Amino acid sequence: MPILGMPDRPHLESFRRQARVLQRAVRAGDPDAIARLARHHPGAVPDDAGGLQLSAAQLVVAREYGFASWPRLTRYLRTVADHGWDTALGAAPVNDPAEEFCRLACLTYSREDGPARWAQARQLLVQHPELTTRNIWAAAAAARPDDVARLLAEQPRRAAERGGPFRWRPLYYLVYSRFDPAVPAERVLAVARQLLDAGADPNDGYLFDALPSPFTLLTGVFGHGELGRQRQPRHPHWQTLGRLLLDAGADPNDAQTLYNRMFEPDNSHLELLFAYGLGTGDGGPWKNRIPDLGTPAQMLRIQLRWAVEHHQPARVRLLVEHGVDFCSPFEGDGPSWSPGDGRTPVELAQVYGDTEIADYLLAQGAAPLGPDPVRELIAAAFRADRSTLDRVCAAHPDAVAQARRSRPGLIVWAATQAPIETVTLLAELGFDVNAYGRGDAPVEEAWETALHHSAVNGNVELTRRLLDLGADPDLRDRRFDATPLDWARHFHRQSTAALLEPVTAPPPNGA
Repeated sequence: MPILGMPDRPHLESFRRQARVLQRAVRAGDPDAIARLARHHPGAVPDDAGGLQLSAAQLVVAREYGFASWPRLTRYLRTVADHGWDTALGAAPVNDPAEEFCRLACLTYSREDGPARWAQARQLLVQHPELTTRNIWAAAAAARPDDVARLLAEQPRRAAERGGPFRWRPLYYLVYSRFDPAVPAERVLAVARQLLDAGADPNDGYLFDALPSPFTLLTGVFGHGELGRQRQPRHPHWQTLGRLLLDAGADPNDAQTLYNRMFEPDNSHLELLFAYGLGTGDGGPWKNRIPDLGTPAQMLRIQLRWAVEHHQPARVRLLVEHGVDFCSPFEGDGPSWSPGDGRTPVELAQVYGDTEIADYLLAQGAAPLGPDPVRELIAAAFRADRSTLDRVCAAHPDAVAQARRSRPGLIVWAATQAPIETVTLLAELGFDVNAYGRGDAPVEEAWETALHHSAVNGNVELTRRLLDLGADPDLRDRRFDATPLDWARHFHRQSTAALLEPVTAPPPNGA
């Protein structure tokens, strides 16, 4: 797993400089540099660190960024040079009406996305109805088949040309456009067919901010993401447009689509992609460009883990029915929220109190688990099963201390996924109500507190219970340096904001 984030505009020379700096530091005996070498180089530290080769330092740098080798990193940087895109362009207005229309009309997968932008795009098109007549990218974004047909007749190569404010190709503007939720399907499909017939690539995509998961045409069709369905909705005609692209050769193993759509229980995207071979094949052209991308089978295993941990039984059944491995433990590299920690799907279901999923997996052939007091204790707490909890504690007095040591931030996960009684039980067991953890996945990472999540979810009852249990309203999260009250205000959760405001200390100097 990478421990360093890829810079917004990565260049090979900057990574070469990093490797040379590391090489010199190791040769000089710098303890931090030697520790990096020991952590990431398979040969560990040579007897004579003063003779460290540059190739060894390059391997360490590549692995720190999540790549198996220096050649893999350099290959990826060439791909970024060809396919990279900077989301900051979405926030930069342009003077040309056609280009400004494209900028406002399309999803950018940045904080700029949302209905207000699309309303501005509609108004701009009303003010400048001619803007689609000479600009194929605007004509595509507006789904104007007559304009697209004429512009392609003049210059057929326009179907593959980059342009507009984002330097995207025309089909990409069509697929990512959201300015008109009532756009007729026949217009959208007509433009898509025109561009595909003229040579547009159904697997076109870009690496947003140099992130290694490509945002493809299918990604744009299916929409959604971290900002939710309101600000990043799917295309109004996602099913017919998605089928058109898949029929044209789009690879169904689209990792970013799977990620963007995993937050909600709807499985319609998976059903369509499975019909076209999701989980099979070699991963398509993007896997060829970026070998470090997961295989189709690995992508679906990650989906299975998320579905188990987030109580999505229908998705678990769908994945199992399509042959996803539900018996093996999760091992190897994965996203930070899907670690290779050796747990099996049925163990995850049991430990977080989801008996429906656990029973289903066991019925399908998953191996039953042996006794484990810590797992049984946490499972009983997540089921709010006080009698079982008392029994486990009586039989295994050390289980509580072991659970607190192994899962110090568990109460944060409980605040997002379990009944309020579970939070109370964990606090009674000595779990720190002010612990830092993650609320989106049950992994130990010091992001925010349980009170942050109750505040942002507008959960007054849980917020009040946490305060009664000793939650500190003045604690700031580790990513945005904000209090729970700040979270509530930012997301317009008036009910929890009103509860937190009287007990939160005012910022210094009234800031």
